[in-house]
Amino acid sequence: MEEPQAWVPTDPRSRPSHDQVVAGLKGVDEGGPELVQLLTPEGERVHDERFDRYADEVDVEQLKALYRDMVLVRRADREGNSLQRQGELGIWVPLLGQEAAQVGSGRALRPTDMAFPSYREHGVAWTRGIDPTELLGIFRGTDHGSWDFAERRFHPYTIVIGNQCLNAAGYAMGQRFESKVGDPASGEATICYFGDGATSQGDVHEGFVWAAAYDAPLVFFCQNNQWAISVPLDRQTRVPLYQRARGYGFPGVRVDGNDVLACLAVTRWALEECRTGNGPVLIEAFTYRMDAHTTSDDATRYRLADEVELWKLKDPIERVRVHLTRRLGVGQDFVDAVEAEADELGARLREFCRAMPSPGPERMFSEVYADASDQVSRQRDEYLAYHASFLDGEAS
Repeated sequence: MEEPQAWVPTDPRSRPSHDQVVAGLKGVDEGGPELVQLLTPEGERVHDERFDRYADEVDVEQLKALYRDMVLVRRADREGNSLQRQGELGIWVPLLGQEAAQVGSGRALRPTDMAFPSYREHGVAWTRGIDPTELLGIFRGTDHGSWDFAERRFHPYTIVIGNQCLNAAGYAMGQRFESKVGDPASGEATICYFGDGATSQGDVHEGFVWAAAYDAPLVFFCQNNQWAISVPLDRQTRVPLYQRARGYGFPGVRVDGNDVLACLAVTRWALEECRTGNGPVLIEAFTYRMDAHTTSDDATRYRLADEVELWKLKDPIERVRVHLTRRLGVGQDFVDAVEAEADELGARLREFCRAMPSPGPERMFSEVYADASDQVSRQRDEYLAYHASFLDGEAS
């Protein structure tokens, strides 16, 4: 049977068939001919005339560091998943399969750049110097993130789907207003992370509009992991997501989200565009969520095991390992050392999580407003008085 071709509208009343929609979105199972790829699933380095210069200086040591990043991020993610199953966390949001998209893009950032995550960017947090233990309170329900958001240049996790795009657009507009854009050496930029499902939310499109209208130095980084919880991508859009940028007047590019080298190079290019004053850029990282949407989700109810197995062959970590060992002569001792470090990280995470103190109920009054509120203070005092009398009653 002939491969379905992407739909090209010839009549305003015409509509694509389901097969044409899927063909237009994916092209082939590698993401289509427009996909930027520098490292194949087989671990072979390929060249791209447009983006090679953004990755040419990545030597063996730097590639080993990217491999280490991804292995440790995956172990932290797997431990978070296990801790939730053991009742230590209320929920966990897995990133399994998306390590290359997050580590590659995160390592492209400068210390002065700002990142706005959704709730899955554990790998980006790692690249911003945030220890995985600092994420656990979010999912245990004890805090909103214990890192210094301004110092680390990494915004708190955003639970409301797509809302971070508005926050990021406003922040990037501020960078423009404060003349922090224009110099490629000292210029600042912002990056905003969201998934394919968020592109169906109005907040994302409002962010596109504002960023375009003000030439904000903002990289919209969409991790297209193929599923908006249980809704596949072909139910959300008739064109590949990166092409939506054209309607707002800024460039879009699709990159192999399982290729850490390509994600690094494309994000570097996009950030350079923003820093020099060329306005926003949309990156669609074509990847796959190999686990459930969250630990509250059962992915076996809406997708086939064969699909997951197909994407396992494109594992982002494995392709780097193969490239390092077969093409660059890196020995097994390095791989073993990284695995041992991952084991240590996993043990440290488990120990930290199980030793976390549970804050008292009065905590609900302490994180409401930045400045003191008479009303909240009165409610706190009333609660504490009631709580004390309740304990006295129990004691008697």
